[in-house]
Amino acid sequence: MPEIDLEKEKQEILQAYRGLLRAAKHSKKDAATKKRIRKAFDVALEAHKDMRRKSGEPYIYHPIAVARICGEEIGLGATAIICALLHDTVEDTEITLEDVEQMFGKREALIIAGLTKISGVVDQNVSLQAENFRKILLTLSEDVRVILIKLADRLHNMRTLGSMRRDKQLKIASETLFLYAPLAHRLGLNAIKSELEDLSLKYKEPERFNEIETKLKKTQAVRTRFINQFLLPIKKSLTEKGLKFEIKGRPKSIYSIWNKMEKQQIPFEEVYDLFAIRIIIDTDEEDEKAACWKAYSVVTDFYQPNIDRLRDWISVPKANGYESLHTTVMSPTGKWVEVQIRTNRMNEIAEKGFAAHWKYKEGGEESQFDKWINQVRELLESHDDDDALDFLDDFKLNLYTNEIFVFTPNGDMKNLPKGACSLDFAYSIHTQVGKRCLGAKVNGKLVPLSYQLKSGDQVEILTSERQHPKKEWLNFVKTHRAKSRIKSFLKEERKEVAKEGRLMLEKEFKKLKITYNNPSLKALQKHFKVSTELDLLFKIAQGEIKLKGLKDLEIKEGVVRKKISIQKRMQSYFGQKTEEEQESTKKNVLVFGSNMEKLDYKFATCCHPILGDEVFGFITVTEGIKVHKTSCPNAVQLMSNYAYRIMKAQWVDEQKIDFLTGLKIIGFDDKGIVNNITQVVSNELNVNMRSLNFDSHDGIFEGLIMVFVQDTSHLKSLITKLKKVPGVKKIERISKK
Repeated sequence: MPEIDLEKEKQEILQAYRGLLRAAKHSKKDAATKKRIRKAFDVALEAHKDMRRKSGEPYIYHPIAVARICGEEIGLGATAIICALLHDTVEDTEITLEDVEQMFGKREALIIAGLTKISGVVDQNVSLQAENFRKILLTLSEDVRVILIKLADRLHNMRTLGSMRRDKQLKIASETLFLYAPLAHRLGLNAIKSELEDLSLKYKEPERFNEIETKLKKTQAVRTRFINQFLLPIKKSLTEKGLKFEIKGRPKSIYSIWNKMEKQQIPFEEVYDLFAIRIIIDTDEEDEKAACWKAYSVVTDFYQPNIDRLRDWISVPKANGYESLHTTVMSPTGKWVEVQIRTNRMNEIAEKGFAAHWKYKEGGEESQFDKWINQVRELLESHDDDDALDFLDDFKLNLYTNEIFVFTPNGDMKNLPKGACSLDFAYSIHTQVGKRCLGAKVNGKLVPLSYQLKSGDQVEILTSERQHPKKEWLNFVKTHRAKSRIKSFLKEERKEVAKEGRLMLEKEFKKLKITYNNPSLKALQKHFKVSTELDLLFKIAQGEIKLKGLKDLEIKEGVVRKKISIQKRMQSYFGQKTEEEQESTKKNVLVFGSNMEKLDYKFATCCHPILGDEVFGFITVTEGIKVHKTSCPNAVQLMSNYAYRIMKAQWVDEQKIDFLTGLKIIGFDDKGIVNNITQVVSNELNVNMRSLNFDSHDGIFEGLIMVFVQDTSHLKSLITKLKKVPGVKKIERISKK
């Protein structure tokens, strides 16, 4: 290990601190404020003096970097900078919250309490991340700086993720994509949201990320020439009309390009909106709307707009405070170009979100952001402590802000997420209105509960005292408020039914001389494959579980135990494996965990991994270990919510085994092409084909073949051969059958 130059490190730490002060000039308005920031730095430096990060650098670099992000990139003040410097001290050092309160004050102690991660034992059935997130939100409802500092912390961790192990990188990147990037979006932190998404993609799909990044660099000069040519007449006209402005050609984020390529199944070359042009106008607040529409008029004088793509978020801002005018116009070269028009104030809010929004907010008027904070409080109050994952799922529903605007019969406007139905609208008025909702009248026409609303709809809710929430309602409601209220009602209803099930079970237990206790109930849950006692009792009451099935269990000293077959007892006694276990061992080509253990597993059908794919193991409740690709559509959610059930998985070169995978083939419907393809698959590469399906339309064919291959190299070789078949234009691997 190389010797560390402590004196040089000390100078670099002081340099980093001075950089923080320069980046947060507005935070040291007076000597007293600067003194408090210096005190926080000194306390953090002393507390973390013997600690180092995975990269080997002193730990203090992290809190300084987080504080700098808070001041420079989010625009927060001295209190947030102090808390960012101290954010890990209570968790990782001997400093207590009482010490923080004594040295800096109650507000700082409250914020750091929200930032301190949960310690101690957490219930195995609940994700640590979900519980931690709930704790942050509890403090968020009192002080939003908690979540902003947490986002700054996550951003710096993502920027330095390269020093972590691969499995840790995947877990943290998945968490970031699943929760923190949407949260940054909801808070209006557009720049941070985009960087979090890009960094997550960099570690989850490194090859795809590097491919897009390289292609963006190669095409940059062409884009710059195009933008300059496109803007010439606009700049001239805006100047003639007396507008002060700045114009930027902003490339789309790598993540958004990748997302479009994935969703539309197109290559990079077919993504036409690789950039957007932003016109930022310098004008007084009272003249903003007129100035933006004047600029819109100039743009559309020169270029034909796509009317369907006009977005007016100036008249009706997004729930996160975002204001801008978006239009898409046709350039002389036949390319669609997105143009965003906004003022300096709007641009600062779009980039820095809440902090900038608060700066411009007028006193006495409730902002969209305040309304959202109130929704967070309401959601926290509506969920029990043991429901962390349900809470997280419901909360995520409200993170992205594709919104619609609908009206009550009196003309009051309500904003709901895109896809919301008439029942969501009913619950947004009042829980009792939602609970009793029979249907609705939309624009005077009778519609069902599941009717999806559109912007501009006027909605009147119809109710009945005899109506009550039903389980199927959860299939079409969109808002967290409606979901949580329906779930709450159904849970209470379920508890009432379960009481009857308990009486039935107690009666049966008494007959069989079984003590009604936890071990017996756990044995029954395992036998009948239900996850909770409530589910067990509910199914007994509903007749789904027949108590005569108790004969399949053995009773010993008044306690129910699951029967073990004589064969399994003998095998257990002599240390033998069953035939199934032996067969599974024969096929084992994966090892799990840091100890590289051989364990039984199954391949997930949602992504069909094959030898050579980067994979991980997921411990399921009833089916043992399921192996998924790290790029599986479900990977982000599994790694975020169930990190404690994720296992590192690694391929070992013990033996050859065939894997099922699918190929989608598109090309021109030439005579004999199907025969040529099957010849390549069957004869040239000796690959076993499971199924073949071809469909032709207007001279273009689309084929789907399911084949067994040995590994990714074998698959690449097959694809290379197939691409040489005359008429084949595109081949891609698919995950689903």
